[in-house]
Amino acid sequence: MSESDQSAPVGVVLAVDPDRFAEVVEALRRAGLTVTGEQPVLGTLSGTVAQDRVPALEAVDGVASVDREHTVQLPPPDTPIQ
Repeated sequence: MSESDQSAPVGVVLAVDPDRFAEVVEALRRAGLTVTGEQPVLGTLSGTVAQDRVPALEAVDGVASVDREHTVQLPPPDTPIQ
């Protein structure tokens, strides 16, 4: 993996302690996360971060999980079934 691959931004979805949501989100921002969506009641948020910074997000106190976003492309509806 090249250095540019490691620093390329990846989408992530995080589960955090909902009782400390604002505090944890601020710590994640300091760790390099650009927040794109917040669901404080659920204790989840989404964002982008350099791939090599994912371990720093996982190490933030109050983070339960960090999952990378995955894109699924479905074929057009008129495509024959395989």
